[in-house]
Amino acid sequence: MIDTPRRDEAAPATRTLWRPTGPEELALVEASGWRAWPPRLPDQPIFYPVLNEDYAIRIARDWNVPASGVGHVTRFEIEADFAARYPVRQAGGETILELWVPAEELAEFNRHIVGRIELVRSFHPPQGESPRPGSRGPGARRPAGPQKATHPRRKPPAARTP
Repeated sequence: MIDTPRRDEAAPATRTLWRPTGPEELALVEASGWRAWPPRLPDQPIFYPVLNEDYAIRIARDWNVPASGVGHVTRFEIEADFAARYPVRQAGGETILELWVPAEELAEFNRHIVGRIELVRSFHPPQGESPRPGSRGPGARRPAGPQKATHPRRKPPAARTP
């Protein structure tokens, strides 16, 4: 876990979280001034930031790139006392940990983010490979509104053979 820089005594303690994301969700975060996550779509009952950078990297690289043409890792701080209300779920191995935030509580969750959401890594297809057919590509923008996230529980597109 990343140590949070010491602030004045009145500042709340924070917890560092990461969020793997594709280009559409990242564009919506940028449109918020890097301060909020976009609303979930009706079929997305949970917003899941993750508890370690390694897991976020694996999702961005191994799932978002095939699904969206690019994958990003973001990092942000949230008030630790507020974050403690949400259960930590182990979604696989020992380090595959997620914070489960109900979609209807995301606006409140966003109000407890401390500072800005930071883009810390981006992944693209290996040189010579293009994004999957029909993907919006790394520079694509989507109008503001709910965002459909890609997540490792969804099966990635099948590899195409030349």
